[in-house]
Amino acid sequence: MRRKRNVKIVATLGPASSSKEMIDNLFMAGADVFRLNMSHGSHDEIRARHAFIREIEAERGRPIAILADLQGPKLRCGTFANGSEMLEEGAPFRFDLDKTPGDARRVNLPHPEILQALEVGSNLLINDGKLRVRVTARGDDFAETVVEVGGEISNRKGVNVPDVVLPLAALSDKDRTDLEFVCELGVDWLALSFVQRAADVTEARALVKGRAAIVAKIEKPAAVKAFDDILAASDGIMVARGDLGVELPVHALPPIQKRLVRACRNVGKPVIVATQMMESMITSPVPTRAEVSDVAQAIYEGADAVMLSAESAAGDYPIEAVTTMSNVAESVEADTIYRQVIEASRTPARHRVADAITVAAREVAETTDVSAIACFTHSGTTALLAARERPSVPIIALTPLMRTARRLALSWGLHCVVTEEVDRFKKAVVLAVRAARAYGFGVDGDKIVVTAGVPFNTPGSTNILRVAPVQEELIFAGEVE
Repeated sequence: MRRKRNVKIVATLGPASSSKEMIDNLFMAGADVFRLNMSHGSHDEIRARHAFIREIEAERGRPIAILADLQGPKLRCGTFANGSEMLEEGAPFRFDLDKTPGDARRVNLPHPEILQALEVGSNLLINDGKLRVRVTARGDDFAETVVEVGGEISNRKGVNVPDVVLPLAALSDKDRTDLEFVCELGVDWLALSFVQRAADVTEARALVKGRAAIVAKIEKPAAVKAFDDILAASDGIMVARGDLGVELPVHALPPIQKRLVRACRNVGKPVIVATQMMESMITSPVPTRAEVSDVAQAIYEGADAVMLSAESAAGDYPIEAVTTMSNVAESVEADTIYRQVIEASRTPARHRVADAITVAAREVAETTDVSAIACFTHSGTTALLAARERPSVPIIALTPLMRTARRLALSWGLHCVVTEEVDRFKKAVVLAVRAARAYGFGVDGDKIVVTAGVPFNTPGSTNILRVAPVQEELIFAGEVE
């Protein structure tokens, strides 16, 4: 089967999408990647969903990527004697290590390292930013604050500290347990929450031991500041606009999103735009116009993937949400302005042979009558270079490794095909044209561009390009132009 769009769709699984039938329906509606949210669901539930995806993958004959999203170190306040309190603007309020239930004057904050890291003038945001307090005095075991934006505070509400780099590891004890579980299970991508520095990614990579690729979620101001280093340490990026929109002014999000997407495209690493993309479809069969425009904007920017969270995990209309997102993508990519935007935002390739071959493949495809680009890849590097170029023709990524095909299913424009091992370029060309015919990328009379690295199975060695006829007999007859 073949998608009629290049951008990929990530669908989160949950109570509304936990059966094999529903997961299959979501896949047929357009989901390319399934997200397993480790903040919700037991290991047994996660294992069952993983098994269903792999069964569907085998039945449908198309590699499917699975992304496990770790919860991360979530900060929460303690409990209140009355369950909740109203904090008035201008009133004093204290956070401390006392586990006694709180009242209108104080509450427990069971994170001594946070209290010690705060400074006078630091802001704390509570309940997704609905309340804001400013630190006026502090000690090792307390922080005195004044309420700047009041409202109701209740048991175990989340606390965000936007203007301090917190002395917290990106991986909690729960995250470490979950990481080992999903890596052994066999997920393709691992998303790290609340990354603040490149060292957080490095720490996780040492635990992953090559069993999954790593996506760093950008949801802290510190991560935005350290983005270049985090990008270099990661295999992919998620622009997680939920907590990022809490800790930064909402009007700052659009330019940050554009900058992060552009940076990922420049280096050829996949980038996912996530959070509240079609939030209203949790309870409505149709999205708002603003939500459609939000999804469209991410696609115009050239993002590799757009993501559904609660819409597909816990909403009333998961299939409709995926279908709508896919329809928006097809409509945007059919727009002539889309190609103009993509081409205008393309950056020069680095001065390596592999980059030059990939650029040449795109230019040949776009200036001659070529129906597709086919690239052979072992590690995925060649295919990622092809996707980086965002060509106007389809890309067929051929690999002998299912593991590589699954990881590449997240990247823009790649139609992944698992094929046999090759050791000669002519055999690679034959397999490429057979794949083009099998998946509807070419017919007799068409031509495709084939790229590969010789010797084969050497990462990053792309060094050969050939224009081949889709009609296989002409290859053996030596009539390739």
